[in-house]
Amino acid sequence: MALNNPYQQYQQQNVNTASPGELVVMLYDGCIRFIKQAVERINNKNMQEAHDAIIRAQDIILEFMSTLDMNYEISQNLLALYDYMHGQLIEANIQKDADILQEVLELLTELRDTWAEAVKNTRRQIYKQTYKEGIGG
Repeated sequence: MALNNPYQQYQQQNVNTASPGELVVMLYDGCIRFIKQAVERINNKNMQEAHDAIIRAQDIILEFMSTLDMNYEISQNLLALYDYMHGQLIEANIQKDADILQEVLELLTELRDTWAEAVKNTRRQIYKQTYKEGIGG
């Protein structure tokens, strides 16, 4: 598939060159964007577009759930949290309730910020290690 739109080309390049942690942050950003769109669509009484945005957010949450490495204790906690958020998204979609979406949005934003900080710290450690090896090596 050829990408003629420069923005699409830029986005594709970002995805192709991103680290696994950066990809997770991008997925969180997308999920957050879809939930914000859904809230806006509900407020504007555009229920079909709200539904579509919520479904896209649900798909991202399901992707998070399916890719967890259950060999780690934190994965059990994340699975429970993702399962809760997924259930809340279903309920919000049935009721077209922006308040429920707002709760999920807050949880996702906190997780996204945590991942972004971890990515930044990892990048910093790699830079320090590379710099140290470059001088000492």
